[in-house]
Amino acid sequence: MNTAIDFLYLSEPDMIAAGVTDMATCVDTMHEMFKLLHVGDYRMAGPNSDSHGAMITFPDPPPFPTMPRNTPDRRLMAMPAYLGGSFGTFGVKWYGSNVENREKGLPRSILMFMLSDVDTGAPLALMSANLLSAYRTGAVPGVGARLLARPDATTVGIAGPGVMARTTLAAFMTTCPNIDTVKVKGRGRASMEKFIAWVHENHPRITTIEEVDTFEEAVRDSDLITFCTTTVPDDPSTYPLIKREWVKPGAMLSMPAGLEIDEDLQAPDVRKVVDNIGVFDAWAAEEGYPTHNLVPIIGCKFTDMIHDGKMSREDLVDLGAVAAGETVGRRSDDEIIIFGIGGLPVEDVAWGTTIYRTALAKGIGTSLNLWQSPAMS
Repeated sequence: MNTAIDFLYLSEPDMIAAGVTDMATCVDTMHEMFKLLHVGDYRMAGPNSDSHGAMITFPDPPPFPTMPRNTPDRRLMAMPAYLGGSFGTFGVKWYGSNVENREKGLPRSILMFMLSDVDTGAPLALMSANLLSAYRTGAVPGVGARLLARPDATTVGIAGPGVMARTTLAAFMTTCPNIDTVKVKGRGRASMEKFIAWVHENHPRITTIEEVDTFEEAVRDSDLITFCTTTVPDDPSTYPLIKREWVKPGAMLSMPAGLEIDEDLQAPDVRKVVDNIGVFDAWAAEEGYPTHNLVPIIGCKFTDMIHDGKMSREDLVDLGAVAAGETVGRRSDDEIIIFGIGGLPVEDVAWGTTIYRTALAKGIGTSLNLWQSPAMS
């Protein structure tokens, strides 16, 4: 028997060469993934197989001088998943995050992804995952826009002009051919200038970029709205707030970050969609009620509303059902739709598998040997 195990190492330049920044293909890959979610051909962690992942937390204050401090956005997290269908692989993203990295010239988060053979568990690839994660994160709003936005959407409103906003806008541009205007609210001059330069370089179809000072200005008259701001959990009254009176009839709100909505946006006629109902159920079980206090994303607000009797569970739509054609997405041109995004480890498996197979076909990456034969067996 041949017991040698080799696996592919893909650096960030290797990932780029293998197409990790190909947003159109990434959106199509996420669309296929959502269909598999709907039929149940996947597994994630936790008792309901839908957990976002397992995160190490630290006490405040730390009891030992060498223990990391419990600072905002400090994450040490493993996000495992299996995805079936044409993918047929499993993997885990290792997620290290510290907002203070920026002072060292590093990204806030540094990520790696290990893809494994689903039969033996042997590694297939170890890959740089910052771009993998950024593009799959942006592609999900792109699938949402494909299935939920008005086809004549022209204007995007953005709060927080960082990496997530860039990849989300790239996905919107892929799925909404009439977009020509962006309104953006930021806090720092440097991030705003970087965002504007990126738009000019990558999306010449956008003819108008309007800098705004308030959330309200970003929302008003926008067809697609996304908030990509950093939010400190604990008190929803401190989260970015959107009021219904600001929202244009027919708008879609795509929300991967912390958010609060007013009572009028909680009304039953506002369509509420999430990327996976199960991941929000898992958060509710893991964090308790009210979940939105500890996990500020809007899907947790929806499960709190169900808990409080303010919303029927049957009125919470799973995007996979829309992708599979079993549930209607947009019901009218004037319907307001809020798409709550939790982020799913299966997304990393889907895009990681696609990039790995492209790298193999093109001879990209470095082959590493685990062993010729195991020292113990």
